[in-house]
Amino acid sequence: MGLKVGFIGLGIMGQPMAMNVVKAGYEVAVYNRSVEKTKPLADAGAKVASSPREAAEGADASILMLSGPEAINTVLDGPDGLLAGMGEGTTVVNMSTVSPAYSRKLSEDLKARSIVAIDAPVSGSRKPAEEGALVILAGGPKEKVKELEPLFMAMGKKVIHCGDAGQGSSMKIAANLLLGIMVGGLSEAVNLGQKCGLSVETMLDTILSGPMGCALFEFKKEMLVTGTFSTQFPLKHMTKDLRFALQTGDESGAATPIGSTVFQLYRQSLGKGLSDMDFAAVKKVLEAMSD
Repeated sequence: MGLKVGFIGLGIMGQPMAMNVVKAGYEVAVYNRSVEKTKPLADAGAKVASSPREAAEGADASILMLSGPEAINTVLDGPDGLLAGMGEGTTVVNMSTVSPAYSRKLSEDLKARSIVAIDAPVSGSRKPAEEGALVILAGGPKEKVKELEPLFMAMGKKVIHCGDAGQGSSMKIAANLLLGIMVGGLSEAVNLGQKCGLSVETMLDTILSGPMGCALFEFKKEMLVTGTFSTQFPLKHMTKDLRFALQTGDESGAATPIGSTVFQLYRQSLGKGLSDMDFAAVKKVLEAMSD
């Protein structure tokens, strides 16, 4: 592979995504604030950079998979920041989940430096990330997205060009709004059934056997049955994404009454110490409200 890649952020999603890029044969330099998370990548053949700047030096595309705007700004700026190591004509691919407004501003800021910005958040959680089965939601110049499609396909099963800068983020926020609502609704229905004396297994067997059956509910089945919410997508991140959705609704004039209600449930979950559990742990809040 001729393309050289810098990869910044090796968390729950970033580490398996970066690993798939390395396995696809790309020359990759990785950076993570916690150095221990770079070891599996180093063992697989990636170069471990000591700073974002070093990861970007010589890279054609630098990928960001971070927790949000604050983390991105920290990585970009300063003498050891990513931008200090990037040359004109290179590309920043922000795969983090941020607001559309942030993505548009980042695109304008980078354009002034003759750097191309692609916002390319992903649809999927840890397991699809490990399997290289994510859906890449890309916003930015269509020709650049097409050029980078082989790189994206190392991490995913499909690339959807959503439009201009910020539209990838818009799609991600809209999708995660629906995701949060669906799991909140499933949790509420299962909790109601339990209060009526039905088992979780019977509830889910019924739901999954009819037109409401879907991969998402199947994926959360074991968690709801066992009450063990091993993290695939942390609840704190879903809460952040719902906040972005509500803010974006305000900015665009879109009504989000269901999202506003569900957001309150997820926010309560943070106060109950559920932040690092999978977001399906929102069911615990509904259980507590029912007692």
